[in-house]
Amino acid sequence: MASNAIVREAGGIDLSRIAKGVMFVAAGTLAGATGLAVARVLLGLTPATYEIRQVAILVHLVAVLPAIPLGLWVLLARKGDATHKLLGRIWALLMVTAAVSALFIRYLNHGQFSWLHLFVPVVFFTLYRAVRQARAGQFAAHKRNMWRLYVLALLLPGMFAFLPGRLLWQWLTV
Repeated sequence: MASNAIVREAGGIDLSRIAKGVMFVAAGTLAGATGLAVARVLLGLTPATYEIRQVAILVHLVAVLPAIPLGLWVLLARKGDATHKLLGRIWALLMVTAAVSALFIRYLNHGQFSWLHLFVPVVFFTLYRAVRQARAGQFAAHKRNMWRLYVLALLLPGMFAFLPGRLLWQWLTV
């Protein structure tokens, strides 16, 4: 059973060591690529772009960059203690900040929302459910939803942000 990506336990789902390793590598790669792209812009190694001056993009990046490692830490570390609750609240605040700021990033579609904006309601809906479940003592459901939130609303859109032609791709490769 240890070879399965997801292991069912009495407390809900848990990832196998291999799956946790894959998550760690994915999160590290995403955080590293994002940090490198931002560093290249700040060091003047990319052509000057209008986008770097947009407050929404800056707020979004300031929220997303720490959310990647912090979210993984909260998901993999010991659960239920005061540290878990505090760091979980900070991570949730970072995710809400990233989602709200994303609503103001619409320059690529002539002021319209893009398909990446579909992840914004995923953040609000899943976070609401997860918090409600934790408060109701439904910790297995809470854990499942927090993993979903991390993968579907942070890692996946983060990876899509590096598709060729997108802003982070340009910052990283130009």
